[in-house]
Amino acid sequence: MVTIKDISKKCGFSISTVSKALNGSPEIGEATKELIRETASQMGYFPNAAARLLKTNRSNNLGVLFIDEMQSGLGHEYFSAVLNSFKVEAERLGFDITFITHNIGNMPMTYYEHCKYRNCDGVLIACVDFNSPAVIELIQSEIPTVTIDHIFNDSTAILSDNLRGIKDLVHHIHDYGHRKIAFIHGENTSVTQRRLAGFHKACDTLGLTIPNNYIKQARYHDPQSSGLATRELLKLSNPPTCIIYPDDFSFIGGMNEIEKHDLKIPEDISVAGYDGIILSQVLRPRLSTYKQNTDDLGREAAGHLIDAVVNKKTYIPKQIWIEGELLVGDSIKKIEL
Repeated sequence: MVTIKDISKKCGFSISTVSKALNGSPEIGEATKELIRETASQMGYFPNAAARLLKTNRSNNLGVLFIDEMQSGLGHEYFSAVLNSFKVEAERLGFDITFITHNIGNMPMTYYEHCKYRNCDGVLIACVDFNSPAVIELIQSEIPTVTIDHIFNDSTAILSDNLRGIKDLVHHIHDYGHRKIAFIHGENTSVTQRRLAGFHKACDTLGLTIPNNYIKQARYHDPQSSGLATRELLKLSNPPTCIIYPDDFSFIGGMNEIEKHDLKIPEDISVAGYDGIILSQVLRPRLSTYKQNTDDLGREAAGHLIDAVVNKKTYIPKQIWIEGELLVGDSIKKIEL
């Protein structure tokens, strides 16, 4: 079995330096850490988790709290991509991940209890009911946490800039000559609130008056509810010329409803999505959408969570905003004014 002493001899650093590097100590420079980790990997070194926990009081295990009410699991492409990026960066920095639930076998427990049971050094919280008492208990505990797309006072939040994203979409649609723009949004969350604020702010800036019945609520990642909302919009006496959907996947329900009305995209009705998942770019016509930067969201979440774990006494919670990009497809018709 390869030991820290063997690695020390191989790469020419002291045993103390090697140990600190493998445990992510801020005392060791990043270049040195990378060299020592690479050497350890090439030699087939595997740290003893129990010994590490005793020595450093850290397990190098990060919890992931991901509760998907729509039961799409990691088939939800946006969150799947964020979590994959988080996993890759965490592993690069020497940490494992464990999914946190309310149960272990048939034994019920709170999220906090599960984290303690698994010796989680920190927890990433994504796609949950952030108002749940069990989530709030975890946030308020001594365990460092990072949230995705939600802000708590004492936790770092990594946030996709939804305000900017929806504003960019509305301005793009307006540039194509549309003045009657409808918005189907998801359930009432902080993400929805920012998107609605961005929508109304963009419309105000452009001098657009949007009727109340152009704003419809559906659910994220739920084609059926978006289909019903689309039906209501198409039945209006003065229907919109363009509809923005909660996300690209939900647009499928809108697309089906548009086809039922014998309408064509974009000739008869223009549409736009949100997220920029692969599906949006293989549809025909190709969907105009706003692509969220899942790589940076996951990478930043891992980096800040590990920073909070390693530098627990000095780390200050932050809000990190991540911009995406507009993907111009073929689903919005240019209207000559």
